[in-house]
Amino acid sequence: MLTDDVTIVVKAGNGGDGVVRFSKTLMTKGPTGGDGGRGGNVVLKGVSDLGALRPFRTKKKVHAQDGGRGDQNMFTGANGSDLVIPVPVGTLAHDLTHEKTYDIGHVGEEYVIASGGNGGFGNFHFRSSKATTPMRANTGKPGEVIDVRLELKMIADVGFVGYPNVGKSSLLNALTNASSKVANYQFTTLEAHLGVYYDLILADIPGLISGAAEGKGLGHKFLRHIERTRVLFHFVAADSADPLADYRSIRRELEVFNPLLLEKEEWVILSKSDEKSSEDISAVCAILKKENSRVVCLTLLEDDGLDAVRDVLSKVMLKKQK
Repeated sequence: MLTDDVTIVVKAGNGGDGVVRFSKTLMTKGPTGGDGGRGGNVVLKGVSDLGALRPFRTKKKVHAQDGGRGDQNMFTGANGSDLVIPVPVGTLAHDLTHEKTYDIGHVGEEYVIASGGNGGFGNFHFRSSKATTPMRANTGKPGEVIDVRLELKMIADVGFVGYPNVGKSSLLNALTNASSKVANYQFTTLEAHLGVYYDLILADIPGLISGAAEGKGLGHKFLRHIERTRVLFHFVAADSADPLADYRSIRRELEVFNPLLLEKEEWVILSKSDEKSSEDISAVCAILKKENSRVVCLTLLEDDGLDAVRDVLSKVMLKKQK
């Protein structure tokens, strides 16, 4: 199951303690205590792995390495290693402690979300003409501790939406090398799937039902993944008892979740066209075109049906390149 919303506690490393030390060399009994090392930072780094948040389903606390203690002869303790947390591109990291958000939009993009503590000063730092044998050293500063909510909102060019079992996964598999599960029953798709068609990223969102925006069904938890898509492919099954009602119902769910979704470019994909006569298909297309003029009839049994979808994707690619 895709992990796309987790809250964890992250702790940066504590700074190492400074130390009190004195030279053992004859006639040079001065202070030589070194400073502590700096604690490691906690860093978020964008990666292409959609499942990068999965470990945090059970691991709710993470921390970076502490800095090392200072040592004799003014040696500074080792700095703690940074903790780099890989997160999928498209993740919003909400710093709940400081009420700010980081948007990881590219592979390799990094943000320091918790800073390690400074190391303490050793007694060498406190030497002076009046304090030739200082017995003073500082402890290291604690690292930052914050609560972070990691919310994945996939960045895709085209998002597939519609009722369950309307052919979304079948089309994704036909166009790309994706291996979405396909079967003739509702809720076959239990998690969002991505596929790549030339330069386009296609996202198959689990089927929605009436009331999805309020939490009904499986698709509601994936609605966030279509907020960033450029284009929506709205699938309507030609063999439905009322294709127009299906279309309007899903549109209502999108509006309830986020009204801005209705402003996206939308293509209606009339799927399962091979299960109806050409006269019936023409009648359904005419009805749907009164709601949206961009209607494509899809049948995976004939090349013409798939070619029509490819033509639409070519138009999307041209717009993306501008």
